[in-house]
Amino acid sequence: MTGTLLNSAAIIVGAVIGIVLGTRLPEKLKQTVILTLGLFTLLYAIQLFLKTENAIVPLLSLLFGVIVGEWWDIDDRLVGLSSQLENRLLPTSSTRGQNGGKFIRGFLSTALIYCSGPMAILGPIQNGLTGDISTLSVKSILDGFGSLAFASSLGIGVAFSSIPVLLYQGTISLFAVQVQALLNTSMINELTAVGGLILASIAIDSFLEIKRIRTANMLPALIFAPIIARLFQLF
Repeated sequence: MTGTLLNSAAIIVGAVIGIVLGTRLPEKLKQTVILTLGLFTLLYAIQLFLKTENAIVPLLSLLFGVIVGEWWDIDDRLVGLSSQLENRLLPTSSTRGQNGGKFIRGFLSTALIYCSGPMAILGPIQNGLTGDISTLSVKSILDGFGSLAFASSLGIGVAFSSIPVLLYQGTISLFAVQVQALLNTSMINELTAVGGLILASIAIDSFLEIKRIRTANMLPALIFAPIIARLFQLF
């Protein structure tokens, strides 16, 4: 859990610094930073997808994942959760009207980014099994600088993305032995490819603002990916 706590702390610290600097940074600079991160995320997502050993596996994983995600309405549930946090932080209706959109966007976008990458899975497994936090240390640096940039434009919602990161990575760390026993290299590669597709969706929706996508409803695909990959190995 040490590495996961470090990661969450880095997100909060980066977000706080970003909020402090946000009023001092020119709007054009903040927009350019967001677009740059969007382009990087998109290209990084492509790199992750290319790790697939069978493109049918991530395709089927996403299809089944989206069906389950839409059924459970994950996207709207996450919006509702962030709205509850918003109501506690922004008690007046006028303040909510001005900043509510940024809060939700900051919370959802960064939480999905920090939880869907391969390091968010492999790092906690390594930490849980051996106590080695090197992978999560690298992820903490990346997430900390990312939060600084995101929070300067998207506000306090970015800091609250540390909560799902803590829960998600902490759970994986606690069950690392069982997870490691169930996953082989091919299954991890397919899971990584699905994570890349989800990251691409985030880049297109939240950063580049090309098309609105209910990205959170894709998250169940991360569960289907190793299962489908294993079925292909067996049959």
